[in-house]
Amino acid sequence: MKPVRLAILGLGTVGGGALKLLQENAAEIKRRTGREIQITYVGTRRPRPDLNLEGIKQSADLLEIVRQPDVDVVVEVMGGIHPAYEIIYEAIKHGKHVVTANKALMAEHGNELFKAAEDHKVQIAYEAAVAGGIPIIKVIREGLAANKIDWLAGIINGTGNFILTEMRDKGRAFADVLKEAQELGYAEADPTFDVEGIDAAHKLTILASCAFGIPLQFNKVYTEGISKITAQDVKYAEELGFRIKHLGIARRTDKGIELRVHPTLIPAEELLANVNGVKNAVLVQANAVGPTLYYGAGAGAGPTASAVVADIVDIVRDISYTEDGAGTIPQLAFEALADTPILSREEMTTGYYIRLNAEDQTGVLADVTTILSRAGISIDAIMQQSRLKDLIPIVILTDPIVESKMDEALAQIQALPAIHGEIVRIRLESLDN
Repeated sequence: MKPVRLAILGLGTVGGGALKLLQENAAEIKRRTGREIQITYVGTRRPRPDLNLEGIKQSADLLEIVRQPDVDVVVEVMGGIHPAYEIIYEAIKHGKHVVTANKALMAEHGNELFKAAEDHKVQIAYEAAVAGGIPIIKVIREGLAANKIDWLAGIINGTGNFILTEMRDKGRAFADVLKEAQELGYAEADPTFDVEGIDAAHKLTILASCAFGIPLQFNKVYTEGISKITAQDVKYAEELGFRIKHLGIARRTDKGIELRVHPTLIPAEELLANVNGVKNAVLVQANAVGPTLYYGAGAGAGPTASAVVADIVDIVRDISYTEDGAGTIPQLAFEALADTPILSREEMTTGYYIRLNAEDQTGVLADVTTILSRAGISIDAIMQQSRLKDLIPIVILTDPIVESKMDEALAQIQALPAIHGEIVRIRLESLDN
């Protein structure tokens, strides 16, 4: 069979890694696919003398590359939404299959790109868009296809996990660890996407669509970052037997689907609580198999290139063994997508860690617990900490409750004359059902 011809658009960390992997493992990959994979074009705006580009055509005109007849598969690893959207759309129009690592593009514009791909009978493969080298998309679309997935929870941003790990292990402040993360290259100069949860929300959008068979709905993900987490709360959580992780959570409920990214207390003995540093992990609860955990490197040249090349291998197989090469697995795992409602933040249900600073006077704690009780909020634990200046920190853990009820209760507690400063609220998940 004749070779399958690739164009790689972008020769940064991921694109360069994919090119190297295709070259280094060429013989092994050919054994897996039964045919040669040939890189005919690379799209790059700067020279890469460290890469072996012999015999490969180079151009900065990416739109022109995707129109070429000697390109069967376009590998988009540039990042960003524009011009990636326009380039991928043009590739699809010209009958090219697409492999992408672009989580933002897929989360925000995947619905229309998938429709275009279906119309032109080509595939978009996007394993590398979520959790780097962990094959979580393949797991959900294929490995768990017999199951009804109840929920998933994941550490899907390595930068945030590194920061929280350092805060817990060394008692460091958020700003101090963020600065180190930037120096180490884990965080960008503008770290907003990582520390405010936007990157994780993009990935959760994709995971939830595959898990529940719903359209991609990034704009409905409740997103909260870790920039307000203090070493004080990390320490108190540890004393109560919990660890704070920045989780992406997608849960199926009777009323709809919860999509949320936020700092979360989880029991310290949970496997997910012990995923440290820049590693990623996704825990999936399904009705037949039960809980399964997927762990590994969530970023970097090698892990992400591994996912990119695995997608290329799948497409090459489909080109070889299906009539039109369009593949046999629906892009978002389901032949028909459901219009299940996405719940607002106020409709979501979870437990809570609450920390408030109170004057040291009789009756304050009774006032607080009375307000919670009237709102139907059950208290699981109360811990009074050592005095800080003139105030007593009080930490309360609650059982799960609808968030709107917690909003109302906290507004009443905040209004008490003996309560000073903003009340801290961090959600709590047991991850056991």
